[in-house]
Amino acid sequence: MLLILSLFEPSTANAQATNDMPDTHKLGMALDYFAGGKYHEALMMFLKIDKKYKLNPRFKAYIGVCYYHEWEYEEACKYLDEAIPELDAFAKSERNVYYNVDAESHFELKEYDEAIPLYEKQLLVCHDNEKGDVFYRLGFCYMFKEKWQNAADYFRASLAYYERFPRPDVSSRISQLGAMINGCESQAKLQ
Repeated sequence: MLLILSLFEPSTANAQATNDMPDTHKLGMALDYFAGGKYHEALMMFLKIDKKYKLNPRFKAYIGVCYYHEWEYEEACKYLDEAIPELDAFAKSERNVYYNVDAESHFELKEYDEAIPLYEKQLLVCHDNEKGDVFYRLGFCYMFKEKWQNAADYFRASLAYYERFPRPDVSSRISQLGAMINGCESQAKLQ
């Protein structure tokens, strides 16, 4: 009977098999989905487990990352804003991801005042070859806030890091930055 169900109704059979699984296995499965980039599946499992057990801050951060990949930025911010202060003991590389995802989520929501300190914290934990991207985003935050000189300064820092740590995927960005710096400085002189 189960064989027939799995042939004709795989979602029902799989759901039943998952329900019969011990919660520790479900958590392991959620982590496997997360590590494999299957964020929707991981999110569904993490949320069920969190509802039952109240997961620790690291798992809450995983939930936030999953929401980010689902383009649900408000939920991503909700989870990451709560979890990040509890994650100071974790490796810089891991915190880098959380700061970035939280900052990007706030940025997408046009919450630049919330994004700026997260990007600034990310600068403290990211690798030098990633700083160009962070400074670039900070430049946009200040540009959208019409703080033109700050924007120009961050764009200039971004350009310096891109030139010091060249990557083929930012060549058009490098050529664009000069014009952006000049435009921001022109606007700053008008204020």
